[in-house]
Amino acid sequence: WKGENVSTNEVAEALSTFAGVKEANVYGVSIPGTDGRAGMAALSTAHALDLQAFQKHMERNLPVYARPVFLRMQEYIEATGTFKHTKVQLVKEGFNPSTIKDPLYFFDPIDKQYQRLTPEIYDQIQDGRIKW
Repeated sequence: WKGENVSTNEVAEALSTFAGVKEANVYGVSIPGTDGRAGMAALSTAHALDLQAFQKHMERNLPVYARPVFLRMQEYIEATGTFKHTKVQLVKEGFNPSTIKDPLYFFDPIDKQYQRLTPEIYDQIQDGRIKW
């Protein structure tokens, strides 16, 4: 993402230390017109996530380029028989709220906070009206 190499495992570990996050699965997704893949985190939580507090946690624990651009809230994180998180399907599904039933959020580069990802915002990201 933006010319930086990011360890998805290190990001997942940092996210998992936030109270309420049971599991974090971090992977990259493509955004048209950008360099590399943007970080996305599928999160399984014990309760509704306080997005402002979560964002502050990330600011304290991760450099800007390593913070997930997108969040996907899941009831549970799928894993293989050897307990490794599965990522292939998540990468393939991307971040389109019209096809994904899980709640999705994006880091708004203008407001500098996570907001719900709607089909309208998705279209703005796809056609380059929202950029990072």
